[in-house]
Order: sequence, then C-alpha cells, then structure tokens
Amino acid sequence: MTDTPPLLSLQVLEKRFGPNYRWMLLLSVMLGTMASIMSSTIINVAIPDMGQHFDMSPTRAQWVSSGFMVAMTVSMLTTPWLLSRYGYRRTYATSMWLLLIGGIGGGLSNDYNWVLVARVAEGLAAGVVQPIPAILILRAFDADEQGRAGSFFSTGVVLAPAVGPSIGGLLVDWFGWRSIFFMVVPLALASIWMARRYVPTTAPGGLAPNREGARLDVWGMLIATVSTLCLLNGLVSLRDAGLDAVHAWGLLVVAALGLAVFVFWQHHLLHKPHVSGLAPLMNLSVFRHRAFSMGSLVAFIYGAGLFGSTYLLPLYMQQGMGWSASYTGTVLLPAGLLLAVTIALTGRLADRHPTYLLVSSGLALLAFSFVLMATLHVESSMWWLSAWVILGRIGLGLILPSLNSGSLRGLARPLIPQGSSVINFMRMLGGAVGVSVCAIVLQWRLAAHGVSLSSNDQTALRLTAFNESFLFLAVLMALALLAAWQLKVPEDKQNE
Repeated sequence: MTDTPPLLSLQVLEKRFGPNYRWMLLLSVMLGTMASIMSSTIINVAIPDMGQHFDMSPTRAQWVSSGFMVAMTVSMLTTPWLLSRYGYRRTYATSMWLLLIGGIGGGLSNDYNWVLVARVAEGLAAGVVQPIPAILILRAFDADEQGRAGSFFSTGVVLAPAVGPSIGGLLVDWFGWRSIFFMVVPLALASIWMARRYVPTTAPGGLAPNREGARLDVWGMLIATVSTLCLLNGLVSLRDAGLDAVHAWGLLVVAALGLAVFVFWQHHLLHKPHVSGLAPLMNLSVFRHRAFSMGSLVAFIYGAGLFGSTYLLPLYMQQGMGWSASYTGTVLLPAGLLLAVTIALTGRLADRHPTYLLVSSGLALLAFSFVLMATLHVESSMWWLSAWVILGRIGLGLILPSLNSGSLRGLARPLIPQGSSVINFMRMLGGAVGVSVCAIVLQWRLAAHGVSLSSNDQTALRLTAFNESFLFLAVLMALALLAAWQLKVPEDKQNE
C-alpha cells in the first residue's frame, strides 16, 4: 500500500508516458475545467426560456446563476484540504462525477427546486476543480514553460464559453432550456477517462495522501456559506426593495460581520492548529506577499466585471435588442474565438514580460470596450456591437494567462495550493457579487427611466439603462487597473 502513491507521482507518470506527458496531464484537467466553466456561464442564454417555463420572477430566475456561483465560490476553499487528504486523481475525478450527475439531474428535473439542487451540485464540483490546473502547471512545468502552458490551458478553457453560447442558443431555440444542462456530459466523461490515466494519485509536493491529517474546517465552511448567502440575498433585496430597505441592509451587515468572524477564525486556526485539529480553509499568510495581495484584489474586481458583463450581454441582446437566443450566441461567437487566439499569443509574452504590464493593458482595453458599448443606440449596427465585444475579449485575453501565474509565482511551494484556491475564490466571489450588483444597477437605471425589461415599447430608454450599466462596469475595471499597476514593484524585486 505504501508503494502506490510514488508509482503514480508526476515523475513516475512522466517516465511512463514520455516527455509529452505533462501536456496530456494539462489536457486532462483542461477538459474538466472547460465543462465546469461552461456550466457556469452558458446558463445565462437559457434563463429567459427557463423563466417562462417555470413562470418565475426575475429574482428567482437569477438564483439559477447565483446559486451555482455561491456553491462554486465556497467550495474552492476546500481544494487544498481535499488534495492533501485524497490526492489529485480522486479529488478531481469525484468532482467530475458530481458535475456529470448535476448536469443530467438538472436536465431531467421537472421541478424548479430540483433544478436549483442540480445547479448547486454543479457549483460544488466546479469550485473544487478550478484551482487544480494552476497548481499542476507550477508543479509540472519549468518556469520558462509556465506561460506557454497557461496559454494552452486558457485557450482551451475559453473555447467553452466562446462556442458555448452559440451552440447553447441554438439548442435553446430547437430543444428548450433542458438541453443546456446536457452540454457538460461529453466533456465530463472525457475528462474522467483521461484523469484515470494521466492525473497523479499523489497530493501536492509528491506526497502520499494523508487520511489521518487535519480535519476539514466545517465551521469555516458554514461561516463562509452563510456570509456569502447573506451578501447575495442582501444585494438582491436591494434591487427589489430599494436602497432604504431595512431587510437588505440587515443581511449585508450580517455578511460583513460574518467576514470578520471568518478572518478571525482562520487566523486562530493558522496559529493554533494543534488545539482544534482543523486545517484552515484560507491560509492568511499568503497575503503577506504584496504581489499576491494585489493580484487577489485585481481578481476580485476583474471577476465582478467579467461575470457581470457575461450576465448583461445576453440580456442586452435578447431583451434590449429583441434578438433570439441563437442570434445572440452567433453574434458573440467571433469575439469568443478571437479571445482564444489572443490567449494563445499572450502565453508566450507572459514568459518574457512582467505581469503588471499585460494585466494592466488588458484591463484598460476591457474598460474602454465597456465605454464604447455605452455609445450604442437603437439604430447602431450589429457590427459595432460585435466590434466592441471583440475589443473587450482581447483585453480578457491579455489578463487570463498572466494574473494567476504572476500572483502565485512568488509564493513558497507549500503555499501554492492555498494561493491558487484563494485567488480563484476571490475571482469567483467577485463574480457572484458582480452579477448581483449589475442586476441592481440595471434595475435602478430601468426604474429611473420608467421602463422594464418585459415591456415591448420604449426600446431606446431600455437601451439607455443598459448603456449606463456598462459605464458602471468601465469604472470597476478602472479600479482594477489601479490595483494591477501595484503588481509592478514586487515583480521587479523578484526579477532582480
């Protein structure tokens, strides 16, 4: 029994499969991450159709997306503990099975509550999976190959949401919203098969999984879950009840108190692990590194802008412009494909140029694209809309391969799993907040102009409300740009 983990370590598997093994390993985890990201973003195309089927209010419909993101955000914090206790392969494969079951269960559900349960299951799986590739890239690839590996991984991952809305739009028009859930099935099955062959059974660092190690911090999970739910519910309540709603602000205060308690509890576990026997969900020592701290702040704001725009764009095209789901997906397709190409090119630059320069350039382009989106009106050509979306996706292509690797590179190797988990958590928490905040801003601006999404008239005023929401996203990206520029000093010191 003691010989099994070393036989299935990264080094042993590389000897078995040859020098190209690390790329097959990357492909294995890339397929699963593609499935998890597709399940998180493609649902937006189906929300209008699903809302009609279940006769849901906009608030309830949003929880199809928000419920997934809450589960994904919180479960990311468990990845380091799961890897140390069960190893790469078992953690990854089990998550893929959960994602597969959630996809099939959601597609077959006839009750909206079961759809939400399926979405939460998918979110839990997606959250565990997403920090793993960054850990493996830093473990399996040399420093001069990490940028290229990151670009290869990011290119494949981006193809899922790039092609997904186009295929998803067609599926919704042809077969209804249920077909969206089944899109993850082939990718999940392929990833499970490849994981059994290429993913090592060891824990990070080449160690054997330790079933007798520290126990999972269930209290920390509970605090993080309650705080996140209160945060998102509070934001949704603000949108529905107005800025003076006592209930909404009460939830937000509970969320803030929960954050303070969570930080205190994690600090306690970090310094006194022998007392409780629990492993902290978040190792706060990673924030002692300036590059990581600034990268986490960028990831939070960037996540808010990325997922907020992913929420707004389909609504803008379908309920603002009156386009069908399939037409919306077709318009978004060129931008998604160009994003994949940009990432492939950026990966080579990431090995030779500082992180702050690539990330700052990408954020500037993304902010500028949102400003240009705000100039569109009823008579604007579809080509202008497509052009501004493409510009934003080029900006995303400059950010994605650089941010994670640049933020994690200065961490000590034992902290890399924690760092990857935390920075993904920050990005997804920002995304969950961004979707709700963008919905609030949109609702606010619609009310200010005296229109609603469901009305068939006053299209110009409805588009004005959307345009003002895009300007809000531009301001968010400008804030992230300020934080990204702070990555400059630590990286220069690191390279000396």
